[in-house]
Amino acid sequence: MMGAPALCAVLLTFICHSRGLEVQRPPRYWSKRSQENILSDPSDCASRTKQQPAITNPHNFSVDLRMPGVIPARPDTYLCMAFPVPTGRDAYIVDFIPHASMDTVHHMLLFGCQTPVSSSSYWDCGSVQGTCEDEASIMYAWARNAPPTKLPKDVGFKVGRSSGMSYFVLQIHYGDVAAFRDHHRDCSGLSLRMTSKPQPFIAGIYLLMAVDTVILPGKRVTDADVACDYSSYPIYPFAFRTHTHRLGKVVSGYRIRNGKWSLIGRQSPQLPQAFYQANAEVDVKYGDTVAARCVFTGEGRTSKTYIGGTSDDEMCNFYLMFYMESKHAIPYMSCMETGSKELFQHIPAEANVPIAVAPDHSMMHMGKSADDQDDRSVMDANQAGQTLDQDHLELVSPWPQSSLQLGQVSGLALDSDSNLVIFHRGDHHWGADSFNSQARYQQRALGPIQQSTILVVDPGKGNILKASGRNMFYMPHGITTDKENNYWVTDVALHQVLKVSGDGGDRTLLTIGEAFIPGSDSSHLCQPTDVAVDTHTGNIFVSDGYCNSRILKFSADGKYLSEWGAGSSDRRRRVAFKVPHSLVFLPDRREVCVADRENGRIQCFIAETGEFVKEIKKEEFGGEVFAISYSPAGDGLIFAVNGQSPYRSAPLRGFVINYSTKDILDTFSPKTEEFMMPHDIVETRDGSVFVGDAGSKSVFKFTSEKFHRSVKKAGIEVQELEEMETFVQTKLRPEPNTLKTALVKEKQTLAQQPQVQKETEEEEEEEKKKSVVKTKRGEGVLPAVLTTLLLVPLLLVISTGVFICWRRNHPGDVKGEPSSVGGILGRIRGKAVGSLNLGNFFASHKGYSRQGFDQLSTEGSDQERNGEDSSDSENEEYSALPPPGAAS
Repeated sequence: MMGAPALCAVLLTFICHSRGLEVQRPPRYWSKRSQENILSDPSDCASRTKQQPAITNPHNFSVDLRMPGVIPARPDTYLCMAFPVPTGRDAYIVDFIPHASMDTVHHMLLFGCQTPVSSSSYWDCGSVQGTCEDEASIMYAWARNAPPTKLPKDVGFKVGRSSGMSYFVLQIHYGDVAAFRDHHRDCSGLSLRMTSKPQPFIAGIYLLMAVDTVILPGKRVTDADVACDYSSYPIYPFAFRTHTHRLGKVVSGYRIRNGKWSLIGRQSPQLPQAFYQANAEVDVKYGDTVAARCVFTGEGRTSKTYIGGTSDDEMCNFYLMFYMESKHAIPYMSCMETGSKELFQHIPAEANVPIAVAPDHSMMHMGKSADDQDDRSVMDANQAGQTLDQDHLELVSPWPQSSLQLGQVSGLALDSDSNLVIFHRGDHHWGADSFNSQARYQQRALGPIQQSTILVVDPGKGNILKASGRNMFYMPHGITTDKENNYWVTDVALHQVLKVSGDGGDRTLLTIGEAFIPGSDSSHLCQPTDVAVDTHTGNIFVSDGYCNSRILKFSADGKYLSEWGAGSSDRRRRVAFKVPHSLVFLPDRREVCVADRENGRIQCFIAETGEFVKEIKKEEFGGEVFAISYSPAGDGLIFAVNGQSPYRSAPLRGFVINYSTKDILDTFSPKTEEFMMPHDIVETRDGSVFVGDAGSKSVFKFTSEKFHRSVKKAGIEVQELEEMETFVQTKLRPEPNTLKTALVKEKQTLAQQPQVQKETEEEEEEEKKKSVVKTKRGEGVLPAVLTTLLLVPLLLVISTGVFICWRRNHPGDVKGEPSSVGGILGRIRGKAVGSLNLGNFFASHKGYSRQGFDQLSTEGSDQERNGEDSSDSENEEYSALPPPGAAS
C-alpha cells in the first residue's frame, strides 16, 4: 500500500522533467527543418539571435521570424517562409526590428495573409509560386541597412483571429551571393514587437500603382500619374515608401483637397527603399484625392518599356503607411486609376525634379528589383477575387420543380427566413400602349391584377409557401423587404411606393406618391423603379425612375429627407442618371448603389449624405445594367445583370464583381436557354443566385460549391458567421428521429425471438447480477476506505509538486497560446510594456490632435534598447486617447 505514494512521486518527477524539456524543445517547424537537413547545426542560427529579456507583462511579447540557415545558390534568389500568427486571438504589431545586413540581404518584405502558397519550411518565391494564395497585405519593407521603422504610439497592425491574417510570410531577396562563398548559413529576419492589448488606431497600407504607362526609348522624361478619390473614413499617413526599377528618377505622393496639393512624401526610388517619415501635417478624409507621380527617363533604351514584373519592365509604386481609428480599420487599400491630364496640370513643380543619387547608393542588381515579388503579390491581390470564395455559378435544373404560373417577373427579394420573394405582373403586360407621353397609365380600365402578385417560394425546390398581393397593383416593378418582413414595392402605373404587410393580409401600411399622378416634387414620383432599406436607421431610398433621374431618401415613416442625382469624380463631366433602375443598400459600408440602366453603369453613394463614392462601368455590360444585389463576402461582391442595348451588342448574362477592385470575377447565364430580359437579381445566404426574367416570365437559379456570408437584398441584416456555422453544424448533426427509428427497429427485431428463450436468458442474467452485487458488497468496502485515506495526502503532495514545477519553468513567462500554435514560431519573448516606449508622439494628452505627432522615430542599429527604456514600469499600458478631431 505504501508503494502507491512512492510510485506517484516518481511519476511526478518524470512529468516535471519532461515539462522542463518541453519548454526548451525547438518548435515544430524547426524540427521539420532539421529533418530536411537544412540546418546542419541549428545552434549556428541561434547564436546569431540576440537574447531578448523575458516578458514581464502578459499582454506584450516578441516574435522572431528568421530564415532557417539557408545558403542561396545564385544571385537574385527570392526565398519565403510562412510563420503562423502565434495566437488564436487578435494581436497587434507595434514595432518592426530588422536583423539583416546589406552585405548579405538585398531586401526583406513582410506580408500578412490567410493562406501561404506553400507549407514547406521555406520555398523559392522568385518563381510563379509567389507568396500567398489569397490577398497578401504588405506590412513592412527593409533594404540597404535602413533603420527600424517604429509605429506611432497607440498604433498597431492588426493580425490574428478577426483580421483575416493568420500567417506572416517573410520574403528575403538575396542579391549578390558572393558573401556566401564561405558557405555560412543565413538567419536574417525580423523581430516583431506585439501586444494583445487592443490598439485605438490600426495601421494599414495604401498603395498607388500605375499600370499602363509606356516609356518611349530615348525620351528624356515620361510621367506616370495615378489618382483616386478617397471615399472612406479619415486616415493619417505617418510613413511612405517609393518603388520603381532602373528608369525611375523620383516618386512623389500628394493629397489634394479643395484644389490644393499637399506633399505626403517624395523620394528617389534609387535610394534605400525603406519607409520614410511622411508629412505629419497631412491627413486624408472623404472627398480628398490621393495622387502620385513617377518620373522616368527612356534614355539608353532602344525599345518601349512597359509596366510589368520583370527587371526589364518598370514599376511605379507609392506606398502610404497610415493609421485610422480601429472601428473603421481597413488594412490594405489600392489605387490604380490613371490621373487625368487636367488634374496633373496643377501638380507642384517639385514632383518633376529628379533627386540626384550617388552611384554607390543605387540599390539595383542585374536580376529582379527589390519589389518584383512585392508587386507581383500586389497584382495577385488585386486579381484574388477571381478565386476568392468565388466558384463559377452554374444553372440549377430543374428549378422550380413545378410551374409557378408567373407573369412578367419584375422584382426579387429575400424575407427574413431566407425564402425567395417574387414580384410579378400576372396577366398585365407593359407594352407600347401602357403609358402616354406624359407617363400616365392608359389601361386603368383593366383594373388591378387579380392574381397573387407576391409569391414566397422555398429557394430549395421552388414550392410556393405563401401568396398575396391580389387586386392591389397595376404594373409591379421593384420589391424589397425589411426586418419585420414587410414588403416595400414600387408600381410604375400607380407612380407610388407602398409598404405592404408581409403576413398575407395585404394591408397597405404606408404610401409615398399620389396614385396615377406622375410628378417631380418631393411628394410625387414618376414611374419609380426600386426601394432600398437602411438596416441601421430604417430610412428608405427610392430610385425615381423612368421619367425622373434621381434618388430620394425618406424616413421610415415616409417623411421626405433629401434627394440627389448622378455622381462623378469629375464634376465637369457629370452625366445624369438615365433610368436608375435598381437599388441595393450595403450594410457593412453604409452605402447605396444604383444600377443606372441606360448609362450601363453602377454608382455608389454614402447613404447618410448622398455623396458620390465610386462608379463601375464595364464594356462587358454592353451599355445597360438592369439590376444589382450585394454580398459583403471578401472585399464585397456585387451581383448584376445586363440588358439589351439598341446601340451595342453584348450577351445577356449575370456578373459577379469585386466591389473594391471593380474586377469582374465571374459571368453566368443559362446554357440550355437564353435570358430574354433579366430584370432583377438576388443572392441567398448559401451563395445561390436567382435571376428574374421579365421576358421569359421565369426565375433562374444558379449556384456554386462555395458558401458566402451574404446580405439579403435591401433590408435584411448581414447574417453573422456564427449563424452560418450553426446552420452547417445543424445540417451535419444526425437527426434525433433517425436514432429513434433505429431503436424501434432494433426492438422489433428482438421481439421476434422465441419468448421462452428470452425469459430463460432474463432469469439467468438476473441471478448473475444478484451474485455479483453480493460479492462486490463484501469485497469492496475495505479497499474503498483505505484508498480514500491514502488519496487525501497524495493529492496534497501532487498539487505542491505541480506548483513547484510550474514556478520553476515559468519565471516571468508569457501567458502564451497552446504549444501546438505558439510553439510553431519558436520562443515568444520581449520586454515589458514600459520597454516598448515608441517615442513621444503626442505633444499633449489633453485635446490631442494630429499635430501632436512627432517625427517618425528610427533607430540606427539592431541592438536592444536599454537604459531608460527598460526602467519604465512594467505595468504601463498603451494609452487609448480620444480620437483626433479630424475623425469625427
